[in-house]
Amino acid sequence: MRLTIRTAQARHNRYSKQGQYCGAGRSPSASALSRLNASLRNEQCLTTSPMTVTTRAETSCQHTISTRQPSPPPARSCCSSIRRMDAGVSGLRVIVTAGAAGIGRAIAEEFADGGASVFVCDVSSDAVATMSIERPGIRAVVADVSDEAAVDAFIDEAVEALSGVDVLVNNAGIAGPGGRLEDLSLDAWRQTFDVNVTGMFLTSRRVIPHLIEQRSGSIVNLSSTAGLFGFPYRAPYAASKWAVIGLTKTMAMELGEFGIRVNAICPGSVNNERMDRVVDLEAAASGRPAADVRAGFTKAVSLQTFVDPQDIAAMVRFVCSPAGARISGQALTVDGHTESART
Repeated sequence: MRLTIRTAQARHNRYSKQGQYCGAGRSPSASALSRLNASLRNEQCLTTSPMTVTTRAETSCQHTISTRQPSPPPARSCCSSIRRMDAGVSGLRVIVTAGAAGIGRAIAEEFADGGASVFVCDVSSDAVATMSIERPGIRAVVADVSDEAAVDAFIDEAVEALSGVDVLVNNAGIAGPGGRLEDLSLDAWRQTFDVNVTGMFLTSRRVIPHLIEQRSGSIVNLSSTAGLFGFPYRAPYAASKWAVIGLTKTMAMELGEFGIRVNAICPGSVNNERMDRVVDLEAAASGRPAADVRAGFTKAVSLQTFVDPQDIAAMVRFVCSPAGARISGQALTVDGHTESART
């Protein structure tokens, strides 16, 4: 159906399809356009069927307004998103530091079990020997991440063995000393930063050129919930883990243009042998029974539980998989929601 409206105000509504004014003289006033629009709306209400309204002024310029409602877009199901959930890691080439025991081993095994090729280092020769026997498919060598020459040799060997690299997991870290800040030694402070922060710098600077060249990849830095709170009697550890988050966010900003993702994982209290040592360390520093310290760690968590190394490994795998393709620059906690680091 077509309806023609003759109106004086319509002479000013002389636009082409490109939106250009096609009449001579001045532009239509706001009040004139308002009256015209009201008139058109009244006319359109005469019918509920789709129609085309044509306004024709005293000149030959016509403006056609279509009121036909567009067809609604097809419904999108939860499974038709741009990227289906894909946490697969098959074919990835993965380097893990401190990967022969504890959280590092759980991460290495998570990737290997998913079909990735994995190369790890560890400062413990015993852990490397055990890993080589129990998981012969995962290459393991001895290296101290705070030693520049050792890191260079490790990365070179790993990249050659893997024919490249797609993922770097900077897992190496130490608990550092416990005690009041004024009682700590400078050597203990420096050692904590040498391993927990400088080690990440040394490995990352050697891996990054490979990732830039292929314009893809993922780097995961292990921080801690201690990098989100203050941590009494553990100042070097807390300060180093805060530094890891700052390093992570800076790396993400520098490397994003090359398609490289960088994230920090912040584990809470982990149920492993290292946690036993941490409990003993804090008990000695605070003068409290070890049982009370251990209970304090879970009491400070909303879920009232420790986390397992496999929980952390699953998160690392996720952010390095296609499912995590748009996750970068984040400090992701795996902790059952830590409410306080004060136990």
